[in-house]
Amino acid sequence: MIEAARRTWRVIEPYHGMIYFAPEAAAAYRQLGLTGRAGYFASRSAALGAVPAPVVVATFYNFNPVLVRESIAAAWSAAEPAAVLAARYAAVDQALRGALGDAIGSAEMRRAAAVLREAAESIDGDVTGRPLFAAHAALPWPSEPHLVLWHAQTLLREYRGDAHVAALLTAGLNGIEALVTHAASGAVPAETLRTSRSWSEEDWRRAVDDLRERDWLTGDPDLAFTPAGAARRAELERATDENSTAPYAHIGESACAEVQELVRPFSRALAEKFMPWVLARQ
Repeated sequence: MIEAARRTWRVIEPYHGMIYFAPEAAAAYRQLGLTGRAGYFASRSAALGAVPAPVVVATFYNFNPVLVRESIAAAWSAAEPAAVLAARYAAVDQALRGALGDAIGSAEMRRAAAVLREAAESIDGDVTGRPLFAAHAALPWPSEPHLVLWHAQTLLREYRGDAHVAALLTAGLNGIEALVTHAASGAVPAETLRTSRSWSEEDWRRAVDDLRERDWLTGDPDLAFTPAGAARRAELERATDENSTAPYAHIGESACAEVQELVRPFSRALAEKFMPWVLARQ
């Protein structure tokens, strides 16, 4: 079941992730006075309320705290969380309608939304240790199927994200070290991870050196795991998977396979429009 759960999350993730790249979102946040990265941090953390920057640093984990502090200070001085949430959902609606057209009203969309909502709702209040999931789970469900599907995937994404943070902490990795090991896995280029999270080259080199001293990485300049480091990274991924599987196990492997097939065309269309690099890595 673990593999089915991971595969389902991966197939559907572009349906949620497009909101971080859609111009509709940036435009909506600008109307509230949120510019730069403030829109991202505020829109994803607004479900928590107008929390101070340290809470966002803690829950988002791998971003440079300096960037978070600057962004959150700017965000809450410009807009209330409720307004940011409304803008986010309006942008989701606009982006999905623009990318998917008539498919938002299709039978496939309605069925996918119903199945994934059942998975997300099966968690049924068990929010212990999952702050971002808990905050988003407390939000009201949208009424239209294409938004129900987006909200359901948002819940499952944050549920998994909270589990991943717990696994990283257990593995003894801080935020930037988590990024370095992610780069060493080959999933995303190191420079993309460093710059997108606003870490300096000096910060990055220091983290790499620390991980080499702790036998996570070899001396290879291309960031290669030692055998021990590879085993530790595999273990934290396994722990993340194990602690994210319950909602998918509730609906079962057959429903997981069904929702993958239903959502795959939607995810592909959204990736093509907003995240073409995702397709390039497949």
